Amino acid sequence: MRVLLVEDEPETASLLAKGLSEASYAVDVALNGMDGRRFIESGEYQLIILDVMLPGLNGWQLLQQIRKLGDTPVLLLTTTDGIEDRLRGLELHEDDYLLKPFTVSELVKRVRKVLRRDRGR
Repeated sequence: MRVLLVEDEPETASLLAKGLSEASYAVDVALNGMDGRRFIESGEYQLIILDVMLPGLNGWQLLQQIRKLGDTPVLLLTTTDGIEDRLRGLELHEDDYLLKPFTVSELVKRVRKVLRRDRGR
């Protein structure tokens, strides 16, 4: 399964990509929203893991563009757990979100959950 990880912190992106690869996912990494958009436009992904706070094109803006292109599942990564952000994610049709900080094992389990739910559609 092919996954796109859009995360602007290089060390975090590397750690998450390694964990996902070890869980048998093929992972592409984008370090900002603009590169994320280029990956999305040029590839087909079964899941997009998207940090909300990105330079250039933020996660909310990128999620809006993803939804215009189709219904690829999106797992949001966020540092804020405010009701406004949770509602915004729901309005933009995110499939799940994960509050930072989290462990790689928790991310892998959430990825499996979202993909399992997507296969049931």
